[in-house]
Amino acid sequence: MKRWALISGLHGDLELYEQIQNDLKHQRSIDSLFVLGDLIGPDRNCDALLDRIRNPKRSDIKPDCVYGWWEEQLLAECGYRGDRRAQALRMSDGEEAVNQLMNAVDSSHVPWLASLKFGFIELDCALIHASSADIGDKLTPETSPLILLDRLTRLDVNRLFTAKGGQQFRVKLTGGTIQSHIKDHEGMQKANHAVPKRSVIGIGQQTAYTLYDPATDLVEFMEAGGKAPTSKRQGLGFA
Repeated sequence: MKRWALISGLHGDLELYEQIQNDLKHQRSIDSLFVLGDLIGPDRNCDALLDRIRNPKRSDIKPDCVYGWWEEQLLAECGYRGDRRAQALRMSDGEEAVNQLMNAVDSSHVPWLASLKFGFIELDCALIHASSADIGDKLTPETSPLILLDRLTRLDVNRLFTAKGGQQFRVKLTGGTIQSHIKDHEGMQKANHAVPKRSVIGIGQQTAYTLYDPATDLVEFMEAGGKAPTSKRQGLGFA
């Protein structure tokens, strides 16, 4: 089985994307490239990167993309999210940031961005910009195991790949049980729910990206420019 490459947070940087594509050509058995959102951003013009992603070179690993937080803000401001505007961006960075984002992306790319999916389910893995709860949900190694389990359970997967937090990490939920107590007309009902072994993997952003081997469940954290894998930050959930 071939390996996957997962990247996020390009923010319109065509040079970085070309560097990562070049890196992947020197890696063994990479046949899938997943871009987990934030292709665009307000700090530079994003049209050249979007043109390249939409029209890959013959030598490129063809990217499969989902939308991220910045795409969500642009689409909201352009009226693709009902009557909502980019209020989250206005509240965090002000009106000028909204104007910069609108100016960074030509309107011809907006329908394509609107066609992107929220995430992918591949084998027993979910590949999402943030989490199953919300496009702005940041998962980190410090996030409660119960919250991580909730995000996994919503999608009925054993591995969740996320980018929003910007960190590279793997947190393992090592199994065990959850005890629940429900009170109804018959009294207190107790139940035990088995928790399978599951993982949440932060893939990093920008120059930090991740390789994954579905056959062996091996995760490698990389840096653009051909640097050796960094040591994985791992944590254990409850048992």
